[in-house]
Order: sequence, then structure tokens, then C-alpha cells
Amino acid sequence: MTSLPPNPTEYDSPRAEIARAKGLEQPYIAGGTDPDPGPGLAEERRYGKLLVAMVAALMFGGFIIGVALTIAAGAAPR
Repeated sequence: MTSLPPNPTEYDSPRAEIARAKGLEQPYIAGGTDPDPGPGLAEERRYGKLLVAMVAALMFGGFIIGVALTIAAGAAPR
């Protein structure tokens, strides 16, 4: 694996300084520099709820269509 050339402007960035203070080799700090992750987390929760609702709607819709087709075909138990 080839290494990238040093970047003097990024050497003094806050991320790189904190990483060096922690003894890390690379200036990578998990979580990034987002000062307010709340709106992003709220959006993820909203999309998660929407995903669950869509899956439930598809499953329930398939059940209803299956019952309707069974009744229409006259194959309902007697």
C-alpha cells in the first residue's frame, strides 16, 4: 500500500492535533466534527419508522390481496 504525500495545511488542523495528542498515527477521529448531530439522528429515526411502516404495509397488503383472491376463487374453507 502506498502512502500519501504529507499535506502541510492539514497537519495543523484541529482533527490532526487531537489525533496526535491521543497518540494516533492517522488524523482520524471517529464521529467527525459535526457539532450538532441531533438533526441527522432525528432524520435517521424518521426514515427508520417510515421503513418499518412500508414493510408492514406491504406485508398486510399482500395478506389482504391473498384473502380476497382466495374468496373470489371460491376456495374458502367451509
